[in-house]
Amino acid sequence: MIRNERMKVAGQREIARNIYELVLEGELAAQISEPGRFVHVRAGRTMDPLLRRPISIADYSDGKITLIYRAEGYGTRVISEKGHQEEADVLGPLGNGFPVGAAAPGTKALLVGGGIGVPPLYGLSKRLKNAGVEPVHVLGFQSEDVVFYEEEFSRLGETHIATVDGTRGTKGFVTDVLASLDHEFSVYYSCGPLPMLKAVAKTMTGTEGYLSFEERMGCGIGACFACVCHTDSNDRGYVKVCSDGPVFKAGVVTI
Repeated sequence: MIRNERMKVAGQREIARNIYELVLEGELAAQISEPGRFVHVRAGRTMDPLLRRPISIADYSDGKITLIYRAEGYGTRVISEKGHQEEADVLGPLGNGFPVGAAAPGTKALLVGGGIGVPPLYGLSKRLKNAGVEPVHVLGFQSEDVVFYEEEFSRLGETHIATVDGTRGTKGFVTDVLASLDHEFSVYYSCGPLPMLKAVAKTMTGTEGYLSFEERMGCGIGACFACVCHTDSNDRGYVKVCSDGPVFKAGVVTI
């Protein structure tokens, strides 16, 4: 059930350059049933800025949700200034998440993230591991100063880092790491910019996969049609990322 709640800020810190971890406490956390969903956060206390900011849920437990986001515009900068015990106006949980059950216990699952698409894979990895699945992580960033949660992912399973400039891990893109892996995966999950999703889907052809799309959103509940994407289906011409997704089985959305 979607709630509109004024959640309490339990903590906030900068974990990489312009990347913030925001922990919110409230009853909304109990409504989250699967990793990969998101919330819509009102930046200020007034109507300026007008639109809420969609932020993926990195983790959820014990009445709290953890959000990881990049502060790069006016709205997210305002959110980054919220302090301990301040209130955050949150709408959620929204969208459909990753199907943990798609990975069979005893198998390996590949998790591929790029930039701010990395956060929802953390909660997914924790729940896959609890389900008896071995997660393998491939995480891509622009440079070392924006790498985050490397240790947290490493505690859950094998973790590879790629940076475009080579300042940490493999120089290049996540696909460069994928080319070096010799594991067999029962399923893959990926979240990040569209070019990355397209490259990952092509590389993993023949393996069941699920992709989480990053699109600009207005309402977050499927009413405004701002996040419409075309599909490869003959009987369904388009989908709305906010309400039909953001996670879709690979091959559904045209990329």
